Amino acid sequence: MAKGKILVVDDERSIRDTLKEILEFEGYLVDVAEDGAAALKSLNANIYDLVLSDIKMPKVDGMEFLAEALKITDAPIVMISGHGTIETAVESLKLGAYDYLAKPLDLNRLLVTVRNAMDKGHLVKETKILRQKVSSKYQIIGESPAIKEIVNMIDKVAATDARVLITGENGTGKELVAHQLHEKSLRCKGPFIEVNCAAIPSELIESELFGHEKGSFTSAIKQRKGDFELADGGTLLLDEIGDMSLAAQSKVLRALQENKIMRVGGEKEIEVDVRVIAATNKNLQQEIKAGNFREDLYHRLSVIIINVPPLREREGDIPLLTQYFLKEICSKMGKAPMTITDEAVNLLASMQWRGNIRELNNVVERLIILCDSTITAEDVKKYAEV
Repeated sequence: MAKGKILVVDDERSIRDTLKEILEFEGYLVDVAEDGAAALKSLNANIYDLVLSDIKMPKVDGMEFLAEALKITDAPIVMISGHGTIETAVESLKLGAYDYLAKPLDLNRLLVTVRNAMDKGHLVKETKILRQKVSSKYQIIGESPAIKEIVNMIDKVAATDARVLITGENGTGKELVAHQLHEKSLRCKGPFIEVNCAAIPSELIESELFGHEKGSFTSAIKQRKGDFELADGGTLLLDEIGDMSLAAQSKVLRALQENKIMRVGGEKEIEVDVRVIAATNKNLQQEIKAGNFREDLYHRLSVIIINVPPLREREGDIPLLTQYFLKEICSKMGKAPMTITDEAVNLLASMQWRGNIRELNNVVERLIILCDSTITAEDVKKYAEV
């Protein structure tokens, strides 16, 4: 199996042939082009893992080719020149070249550069695929007016650092909204840290959020960074914030006011740059009246409020969600794509979905496992607990 596909661009036939012979001996597939114009045609017609390009060429020279090639391909581009200077090398690297090699080529240096560039190219591709998978995982599906309004709100708010409070029943997709706010923000390359305030005992929530120093309590055998520190430069989602203890609420309020935190048992304040998004399935106004939630913290968190409606209020989105889950779950299971009849979809759309989208996802997964290639209304009646 070939190690990868390389495009060699040089106006000297002897150099093209020599590089092709060397690289093919090393196990690579190699195409050649005699100038920048021919190379651009090859890039538009093929996918390469690496490009080796001379700088001084007729028609389209190497620097022009580099600028155009970077618009077409993600493959690393290594520039080669027998007439080069330090200035030329620096200019090519500034434009986006992976590396610069001078003629006459040192064989060992060439092969090391090729291997390193190929490794980098593979990492870039893997990262891109992973980002696409993550984006797909947190995609918001729906065409209902309520969903369109939410997507529009996300687009308006994401680029700012405004704090957002996301409300809605369990299973409605509040975490999807939070992820979209992060992905579309200027902080998208920073960390996204999620903490479920309801899942952490009240006596440990402060350590979870702010970290602790070694010896600050019995089980603190070493220093630990908290979620505020881990999210520095990115986004922190405080999920189910309505379940946070009043003591922890007080410290969160201080962190939001001053952009500083102090670890449990610590004496030094630590500056943090974090965008905080909160989510809850509780009515925080009622929790404030009951004395369970701080009103000043509520006002700090709720600069923007996004309410995610329950699935029963967006019945028209159920067919889209069903088809999306069918495709995604079949793909994860390695099963052939399945179909569902209109009658079965209509039956699903008539259900109450107390568990919202999470429940629909579970039902579709159950139907995929238990049904044949086409899911019918009878299957829904039998397995979906209508």
